Amino acid sequence: MPAEPPPPEPEEEEPAEAPAPKSFGEPGPPLNRRNPLLVGFLFGLGLITAYSLFLGVRNAASILVLIFVALFLAIGLNPAVVRLRQWGLPRGAAVAIVALSLVALLAGGIVALVPPLVTQTTELINNAPAVLDSLRRSQTVNELVQRYDVANKVQGAVNAATIGNALGGVVGGARLLFGTIFNILTVLVLTIYFMAAFDRIKATAYRLVPATRRERVTLLTDEILTKVGAYMVGALAIAVLAGASTFALAVVLGLAYPFALAVVVAICDLIPQIGATLGAVIVSLVGVASSVTDGVVCLVFFLLYQQIENYLIYPRVMRRSVRVSDVAALVAALLGVGLFGVIGALAAIPMVAAVQLIVREVVVPVQDSR
Repeated sequence: MPAEPPPPEPEEEEPAEAPAPKSFGEPGPPLNRRNPLLVGFLFGLGLITAYSLFLGVRNAASILVLIFVALFLAIGLNPAVVRLRQWGLPRGAAVAIVALSLVALLAGGIVALVPPLVTQTTELINNAPAVLDSLRRSQTVNELVQRYDVANKVQGAVNAATIGNALGGVVGGARLLFGTIFNILTVLVLTIYFMAAFDRIKATAYRLVPATRRERVTLLTDEILTKVGAYMVGALAIAVLAGASTFALAVVLGLAYPFALAVVVAICDLIPQIGATLGAVIVSLVGVASSVTDGVVCLVFFLLYQQIENYLIYPRVMRRSVRVSDVAALVAALLGVGLFGVIGALAAIPMVAAVQLIVREVVVPVQDSR
């Protein structure tokens, strides 16, 4: 028999390499997320972040308001740009025409208001000695002065008004004037930029929505923007009608500067709830300055006109343009004024229209499907 081959010699195992020593030591166990120290630190960090965000928003509140107003105006003026583009104009030319029209309206309002203001102020300063002399001769005024010690109070106020206070008042008045001009120019420039880039801003915003919901969000948002534009057109139409009525009244009564009064009433009428009353008070005071009869006629006219506007003109225009019920419009305007002032009042009705649209198209179908 052939000899069996010798069994293979076992291979020598290479010694395992020793693990390299860790220069920074062994890692410890992970941190316990429920550790009170860690939870307290994260909670405090969240509070600090939230408070810093609140301070930032509060400090930038005035700028944010200007941006909101400019965006609101751009949305309201965009239908005019769209209509001009439908006539064959490029977007740049359409935006330029709308912007120049807006500037022309502002310039016309300033031209209509500044000369009467300067003239009336000059007349008041020139007639001040005669007015004071007539008041001094009035027995009723003298009795009131003696009864309420008006002379000593006025003298004390004059003595308290130092040169520093006077300079502070002048500086404050100049700051208010230049601040108002800066705000108007800022809103105007931002409105032009928003109108020029309106389609690009919408497209960018829609890209942030998931693709599965993008079409529906686009349709709903476009409808909301259309309602905002319709509200702006309706509000401007109501304001123009109020200004035209005031112009006719001033011409019939022979009041001074009828066009300026019409512009004041039209601008005030854009402010919901209190704007019409403010314009009526201004025109009535001008009427009283002309004669008591003119003042009474102005007061009666605006009382009747406001009833017609509130219950006939305004509901019909808003129902046709925005399709918001009268009760919802009134409640929204009151809440807007109470929460955010004039800005809230301007945006209240479009916001209600948007909420109604979302409830009707999104919330109600979801509830019905359950």
